[in-house]
Amino acid sequence: MTAGRVTEALSGRGAGGCDASILLDDTRNFRGEQTAAANNRSARGFNVIDDIKANVEKECPRVVSCADILALAARDSVVYLGGPSWEVGLGRRDSTTASRSDANNSIPAPFLSLNALIKNFANQGLSVTDLVALSGAHTIGLAQCRNFRAHIYNDSNIDASYAKFLQSRCPRIGNDNLLEPLDHQTPIHFDNLYFKNLVKKKVLLHSDQELFNGSSTDNLVKKYATDTAAFFNDFAKGMVKMSSIKPLTGCEGQIRVYCGKVN
Repeated sequence: MTAGRVTEALSGRGAGGCDASILLDDTRNFRGEQTAAANNRSARGFNVIDDIKANVEKECPRVVSCADILALAARDSVVYLGGPSWEVGLGRRDSTTASRSDANNSIPAPFLSLNALIKNFANQGLSVTDLVALSGAHTIGLAQCRNFRAHIYNDSNIDASYAKFLQSRCPRIGNDNLLEPLDHQTPIHFDNLYFKNLVKKKVLLHSDQELFNGSSTDNLVKKYATDTAAFFNDFAKGMVKMSSIKPLTGCEGQIRVYCGKVN
């Protein structure tokens, strides 16, 4: 799961924007974003949003969108795990469609280079600082063996002992869906260890280590590794920007009654 994927799941941003399109389930005649390459067996927890939505609908029928619920749940989850808070703008509406192909093209893949990551974020109006700060979401979460296999077997910019440990868990062939925490030390605490691990070359994904690989983002990584407050501040700013990408408002879209399907 890439940094983009984690933060997109947190903010409710799908391929089309912050419109909860990722929540739409596949049907016999429709294939949405949940089975896109970066999401398949990786983005999960949709049942939690469904439960929240069901309770909200009992109190305020057809008033609060799934997109807003996702945005609020993102902020509250980060705070609960020890991270920063931020102001969540409300009033989003839900999409009536989703695109698997758009998701495959817009969600950053775990094998991307730094230049490709910068371009991907820039296409969404996000800066290099946003890229690095939002990548810090990988202080929590899990990644599948199939997404970090190439990094632990083919890349040289990884700590040898860490690579050996991961190779014992993720063989060259098989165990594709094996899950490993993105941060082995504090996997359910939102902190700045992700950046400390980048400096030590102990991260799971190729795309993560690209942020600290003798390039333009090295200084930001080192800054966040030693200054948690700076990381939290920039992460919060980045989440506000990300949660404002192409929202549906006014008469656009709809307020879904069930997040997994259109009305």
